[in-house]
Amino acid sequence: MNKTITTLSYALAVSATLTFAGTAGAQTSSGNNHGHSHSHDKKGSVHDGYFDDDQVKARQLSDWEGDWQSVYPYLVDGTLDPVMADKAKHGDKSAGEYRAYYDTGYKTDVDRIVINGKKVTFFRGKDSVTGEYETDGHEILTYKKGNRGARFVFRKSTGDDAAPRFIQFSDHIVAPEKADHYHLYWGNDRAALLNEVTNWPTYYPANLNGKQIAEEMLAH
Repeated sequence: MNKTITTLSYALAVSATLTFAGTAGAQTSSGNNHGHSHSHDKKGSVHDGYFDDDQVKARQLSDWEGDWQSVYPYLVDGTLDPVMADKAKHGDKSAGEYRAYYDTGYKTDVDRIVINGKKVTFFRGKDSVTGEYETDGHEILTYKKGNRGARFVFRKSTGDDAAPRFIQFSDHIVAPEKADHYHLYWGNDRAALLNEVTNWPTYYPANLNGKQIAEEMLAH
């Protein structure tokens, strides 16, 4: 299912109960600017969410294959404070305001994700669930400020009951390319996930330490 969705400008309550909920909060506001794009990218770039529909191409799960870690613990422990300070220099919020914004965005208790072939394993500490996923197309979302985002959707074909039925990747890339990080949305209601624009758990390669992740963020 490949179509364009224009997001609504009012808050929408998401009523679905997620078996393996990772995106925090049951209420979303699709009027948000979803402004966590790379602050130093040239305005009008694909990474900032400016692209034509025909630039969006089908992608395979292999684009996100690997062992990934959540960046949320590094925000909590202060490792990403230099990133927040840098954003304050170039943006319209204070470092503290950016930290609060990203706390909402990054928040998750799924601290690790491993993607191998069709298998996706979600870790909460030592506990894990695994599902096998097939491509389910992509969706294009339009945000209030005019930029857009592409969600690449995968549907569970088999696996643990507790594994989410749907996962949706967003990584500021709109065509086949290996991701260097990504935002992931997951749950059992495909449509409801598309309305989640305030909580976007974010994952970087597991072989990077917190300082290296901060340096990667600052480089963008």
